[in-house]
Amino acid sequence: MLKMQNVGKVYRTDLIETHALRDFSLEVAAGEFVAVTGPSGSGKTTFLNVAGLLETFESGQYSLDGKDVRGLSDDARSQLRNEKIGFIFQGFNLIPDLNIYDNVDVPLRYRRLKQSDRHERISSALELVGLASRVKHMPSQLSGGQQQRVAIARAIAGDPAFLLADEPTGNLDSLMARQVMDLLEQINEMGTTIVLVTHDPELARRAHRNVHVVDGQISDLKAYEQRAVPA
Repeated sequence: MLKMQNVGKVYRTDLIETHALRDFSLEVAAGEFVAVTGPSGSGKTTFLNVAGLLETFESGQYSLDGKDVRGLSDDARSQLRNEKIGFIFQGFNLIPDLNIYDNVDVPLRYRRLKQSDRHERISSALELVGLASRVKHMPSQLSGGQQQRVAIARAIAGDPAFLLADEPTGNLDSLMARQVMDLLEQINEMGTTIVLVTHDPELARRAHRNVHVVDGQISDLKAYEQRAVPA
């Protein structure tokens, strides 16, 4: 479970103090697929960065899979993040000089897994996203949709409990966006908890639950009885 209670996040400069999150409270149960929506500057990405242990917070409580993250050292945060969380970004964030296989391998190397274990994870992840035949391709040889699928493979190869996706379809056309969402739904059905930040209401409706954020606070919670069925 991902559980935040009254979390506050403030960005400060010499002249300006910006409250990115204000008394932000949210629980995401294991196996859920939650979409986070809201206008630009509302705090969606800040929430995702705090949830993903990429940023700290000033007030409140946050526990990830039963672990209280406040006060953890940088090394402990990094270890927890690497073991529990997979990230998918709008810009893919692939390393251009590495082929698909090696791009997926990079975070696994940080975990010091055996080569045989890494190979099995990489092969399974690329098979799931439909790119098993392109392991030697470079990112520049792939379409945008294929690059995003590589990014998804990289995220799930570590077998994370939580998958955090920040506008993962933002750079894709509508067809590729639907294909990526189909893949995320499949991953969720296999047991991975997914939190998706999106501006697209059509994509948000495919999640189990929609959390709307305005001015760093949750303004509306809408639960859907079932996922929308794609046309």
